[in-house]
Amino acid sequence: MLVKLSTRPPLRRCAVAGAAGLALLGAGLPAADGHRPGPARSPGQKVTWSACKGQDMPKDLQCGKVTVPLDHADPGKGTLDLAVARYRATGTSRGSVLLNFGGPGGQGVGQLAMAGKDFMGLTNGYDVVGFDPRGVGRSSPVSCGNASEGALNAVDGSAGVAGAQEVLRKLRDAAAECTEHSGPVLPHIGTVNAARDMDVIRAALGDDKLNYLGFSYGSRLGAVYAAQFPDKVGRMVLDGVDTLTEPLSEQGVAGARGQQTALDNFLTWCTQDIACPFGQNPREAGEHVVRVVESLDRDPVPTDFGEAFSGQDFAGALAQGLYSRKLWPSLQRAIAQLLEDGDTRGLEAFASGGVVLPPLRAPHHGLVDPEDVPLDNLPAALMAVNCADDPDRPAAAQVTRDLGRLRARYQQASPVFGRYRLTQVLMCYGRPKGTDFIREEVKDLDTPRILLVGTRGDPATPYRWTVETAERLGSSAVVLDNRAEGHTGYGSSKCVHRTVDAFLLYGTLPPDGSSCGSDHDTE
Repeated sequence: MLVKLSTRPPLRRCAVAGAAGLALLGAGLPAADGHRPGPARSPGQKVTWSACKGQDMPKDLQCGKVTVPLDHADPGKGTLDLAVARYRATGTSRGSVLLNFGGPGGQGVGQLAMAGKDFMGLTNGYDVVGFDPRGVGRSSPVSCGNASEGALNAVDGSAGVAGAQEVLRKLRDAAAECTEHSGPVLPHIGTVNAARDMDVIRAALGDDKLNYLGFSYGSRLGAVYAAQFPDKVGRMVLDGVDTLTEPLSEQGVAGARGQQTALDNFLTWCTQDIACPFGQNPREAGEHVVRVVESLDRDPVPTDFGEAFSGQDFAGALAQGLYSRKLWPSLQRAIAQLLEDGDTRGLEAFASGGVVLPPLRAPHHGLVDPEDVPLDNLPAALMAVNCADDPDRPAAAQVTRDLGRLRARYQQASPVFGRYRLTQVLMCYGRPKGTDFIREEVKDLDTPRILLVGTRGDPATPYRWTVETAERLGSSAVVLDNRAEGHTGYGSSKCVHRTVDAFLLYGTLPPDGSSCGSDHDTE
């Protein structure tokens, strides 16, 4: 998932045509690159840096582009331009540290613009660089048009074989719309190719080794890079460690359960305040949230831009706002605006990350302007990448047979987030098999030591995934146990922040199994 590092206001507030577009599907999309990764090919380029264009871009942030093959296995098929941005080192630079903020589908350039203050310590030795991966943000963004509504309606609770057949039809229709709106990048999207792109970026930055800080999904991307290019790994940190082995169905249940726990914690906090829009009883507050979701799904409210804001949009906004305790006061105010005044703008900003913009009219090959990034790019890219990374493809008969059981299981995991997460499980129906490289080959790394940060109360990437991934990666992995809440640790824990910076800047690693206590314990 996309990590939330900054509590600054979003770059802009725009309507979102379905935050629960995070639950789009990729059924029937073109096949992902499933071949074994070969060496990344770089044209020997160097980045030309200039002032960043766009509203509210920091004056000290510089932007550029890196050109990569559309198909790394066949460079003759054409190229893509990737958007990159950097804060320059304040003193003598020892090179760059590349960031990925998660998703998949998170915009690296926009997030670096918003959260740059969180990384200023790293500029003591590095240029701090963010990038929009292929299919994301300004880098040939994918889109599914208005497919989100049909995909979400497909999991609305109807039962029986006839209902399951209707689900499959709606998913196929949504997938066709994704294909129509996304262009030639879609068959070549996925983490294997994004990692190859990172090696081209490394070379274009002039670095012999890749120094890297990846959050949430960014940890999967970093691990895949390390497996493909072990001799190019510099100092690498994976914070909020993703799973490399669990199928999407299990990831969805874990995500729904974790988000429900985070919601329960938020409501316990909220109900201690007389201004809490759900009252002062945590149990009743939880029931109130469920009623709000159900009511908005039955009767969505209009937004300022004419789009309907549904219960699944509300669930998507909650999911984003629960990632960090620092966001809770803003989330409480946004919910109050909705319940008291019917004002959806605060929740739209959470759901969209504040950088969602008007729909793109046609597929692009080069960089698009910031204002032309598709409205649904984050959820569309999330679906495309996850499908490309997942080799499991249930047949129609299996979907029909299992749909009722899956609905019940997800509803039990979370009455608020269950439907929202279930659609993500169904998103790859009918799509060709994704790569098996991640599940089969990303293990037993022969690289320098890699720091893995796992947070005990993480609602999106359970701590057990840190332990399991560390075991898979082998002796290269060093685990830092962050005994706190929230998604990832770097932006919320002073201890994690210091430890990560010390490693990236000076190579100082903590002993494997070291821990950071909650900041609340030291106040």
